[in-house]
Amino acid sequence: MDCIFCKIISGEIPCYKLYEDDKTLVFLDIENDVEGHCLVVPKQHVSDMDECTQQQYLDVMKTAKMMVRHFLNLGYDGANLVTNCKPAAGQAVGHFHVHVFPRKANDGAKLVMNKASKTSDLNEIVKKLRVK
Repeated sequence: MDCIFCKIISGEIPCYKLYEDDKTLVFLDIENDVEGHCLVVPKQHVSDMDECTQQQYLDVMKTAKMMVRHFLNLGYDGANLVTNCKPAAGQAVGHFHVHVFPRKANDGAKLVMNKASKTSDLNEIVKKLRVK
């Protein structure tokens, strides 16, 4: 398999490891946006959140929560968690992962989304998207 995260997990490619257990690995993102920006990945290859099992999802989120608590204990003030599912949503590596961004108050970092809808559109949007 030609997955960069699988190569990191196997040790073929080095990483800046923050945490590892039998199901997950956490390492610094080399293209970090804030100090401590890291990735939580399942050790078993799965392409994205839509393809992962419920257990893989729970394993990754349990580790992400533990990392948030760790960062808070180190003096950070909060954290953002982000996952991109499929290339159209910005997923650059085809291996499920969650970005954890430890945050300091007033650090100036921004997670930016363009506003795609206006309040007047919400009735139509809910009709279209409601889970049935």
